[in-house]
Amino acid sequence: MKYFIRFSYDGSKFYGFQRLHQFLTVQGVIEDALTKITGDKVEIKGAGRTDRGVHAKGQCAHFSLESKIPCDGLMKILNKMIGPYIHVYECKYVEDHFHARFSVLKKTYRYQIYLGEYDPCVADYAYVCPYSLNIDFMEEISKSFLGIHDFQNFVSGDRDNYQAIIYDIQFERTGNFLNITFIGKSFYRYMVRNLVGALLDIGRGKRSGEELQKSLEILPYDKRFSTAPSCGLYLEKIDYELEFHL
Repeated sequence: MKYFIRFSYDGSKFYGFQRLHQFLTVQGVIEDALTKITGDKVEIKGAGRTDRGVHAKGQCAHFSLESKIPCDGLMKILNKMIGPYIHVYECKYVEDHFHARFSVLKKTYRYQIYLGEYDPCVADYAYVCPYSLNIDFMEEISKSFLGIHDFQNFVSGDRDNYQAIIYDIQFERTGNFLNITFIGKSFYRYMVRNLVGALLDIGRGKRSGEELQKSLEILPYDKRFSTAPSCGLYLEKIDYELEFHL
């Protein structure tokens, strides 16, 4: 029987999502709990990997069990075992062809920036920005990222294909917090953090809008922008093409 779960976690407490020997990871904690519950070795497949320090409001995964366990009961006992920094809030049966990664329709990431005086209580959950920012210009120049682009200069590591589509970028200021939300089809390693880093460089006057445009046109571009810290990044939501029921 194949299951789908949707869950949140505090990324500051883990060494990323992907299971790693000798390190505490989100995948490792959930897999160990499911293995203890069922007595069989269970492997979960996540919708994507988040790096060390990155948080999730709506991460998703699927896994298969030898026997059928009621979803409500499984979710209840699983949460008792994986808390307090991971919480499953949705569990459903899915068809055998469903895949948490390959069935994704779009993903939403949010990056949180704190603009007030340094506060250690928010340092693990937002980038505490020490600079003054031209937020209006950041929002205007962010439109350059919309649509289909080759994001080679904004991705860490080598890939066969760097092309991705970004449907929307939203800015929202609430008190001392600035949230930048990215909605797109695919996001590669460090991509959102590099996009935010570029906007921060431009917002503080360190780099120009012309340089950002060149980074989308000249591949590779030798003048890299900054990478925003992981603490401000949240995997907010994942939308799927399928209904989650049998």
